[in-house]
Amino acid sequence: MVEYLQVGAIASTHGIKGEVKVFPTTDDPARFRSLKQVILEGRREKLTLEIEGVKFFKQFVILKFKGYDDINQVEGYKGCTLWVHRKDAVKLGKDENFIADLIGLTVTTDEGTVLGTLSDVLQTGANDVYVVETPEKKELLLPAIKQCILEVNPEEGRILVHLMEGLLDL
Repeated sequence: MVEYLQVGAIASTHGIKGEVKVFPTTDDPARFRSLKQVILEGRREKLTLEIEGVKFFKQFVILKFKGYDDINQVEGYKGCTLWVHRKDAVKLGKDENFIADLIGLTVTTDEGTVLGTLSDVLQTGANDVYVVETPEKKELLLPAIKQCILEVNPEEGRILVHLMEGLLDL
């Protein structure tokens, strides 16, 4: 399992007092209210930054970092990603997993056939869709519903699925 989880990416500066506009990559942007610090991954550096202020504007989160009081101090952070340590991540509910922990898991059917490796998770609104890359480098799309996804076990590196009728039809 991954040690750090991405929570956002800095889109631009906001105003002249050192604030940045962050595009959240988390399901719950309100989680920024309880965050005390983030790890900024730049082109050549990693910095731990203490969060001093949080505001919301449209689909963005506006962050103010402690000790950064001028636009010139944050200008170079455009495009950088923001991460949190797993211990600071939101608590997951039953049958919930972080997408980062799912990528790379082996996907096997309940009949014992290895379908491939989970390469992506598409968030459609209705339900997530698991993208499985087959050994032939093709993509198989599986709906993340209880009838199809029987077991997800990141510790063992596998996902057990039931192929519902029509899923493999092309």
